[in-house]
Amino acid sequence: MTRIIVTNDDGVFAPGILALAQAMRTVGEVLVVAPARNQSASGHKKTLFQDIEVSHTELADGTPAIAVDGSPADCIAVAALGVVENWSPDIVVSGINRGENMGQDVTYSGTVTAALEASIHGVKALAVSLASRDADDVEDYQAAAKLAVNVVRRLLVKALPPFTILSMNVPAGEHIKGLRYTRQGIRVYRDELHWSNEHAVQIVGPPPVGHIDEEGTDLWAVHRGYASLTPIHLDMTAYRLLADLAAWDIEL
Repeated sequence: MTRIIVTNDDGVFAPGILALAQAMRTVGEVLVVAPARNQSASGHKKTLFQDIEVSHTELADGTPAIAVDGSPADCIAVAALGVVENWSPDIVVSGINRGENMGQDVTYSGTVTAALEASIHGVKALAVSLASRDADDVEDYQAAAKLAVNVVRRLLVKALPPFTILSMNVPAGEHIKGLRYTRQGIRVYRDELHWSNEHAVQIVGPPPVGHIDEEGTDLWAVHRGYASLTPIHLDMTAYRLLADLAAWDIEL
């Protein structure tokens, strides 16, 4: 029996994770391990030397779940380290995120970094995000969940390089034109600073935009109604610069 860990960053009671868990049950045995509360944009945060509360709960349809009072990466780490007995999942599927994770978003995204944490523990992983900030019902995620099942079935029989995951972004709506294999595009953030009071600020602003005309990127594909599938890995070395560093002649 295929064993699947389902997680997210929107929280254990988000509609996207319910749609994903229901869809993944057509593939194998599902265990939900997800943040107890919303952890969007938490990045690859790992909680060390602090208590992380873990409790048992269930999704709206009665699916058993483990709620972790920590980041998405914490969810996978504590599962691998012993919260889940006999840890041996075949794959981790993270999502379905409310909102896309394209371009530089992946460095902020708890959805993506939960999948990256799985790769650190030697487990294949897929992150799934829906390009809609207004998806509040389980039905809004059905098309993305169905496509995730198709990707997972292939991923289970294919090899990935070490520390590498797949990140899928799906356009909103039921009619997806197809799937494109893409690279990361370029996001343009429009953040603004808001003073709440004399000693507190908030980062606010409209949703990010990006370069949508660069063919072959995740932004290009989703803007044109295609789902994008992007391989992402943890080796962040800038290889093109590495050779040039020798010419810098830095003295000791």
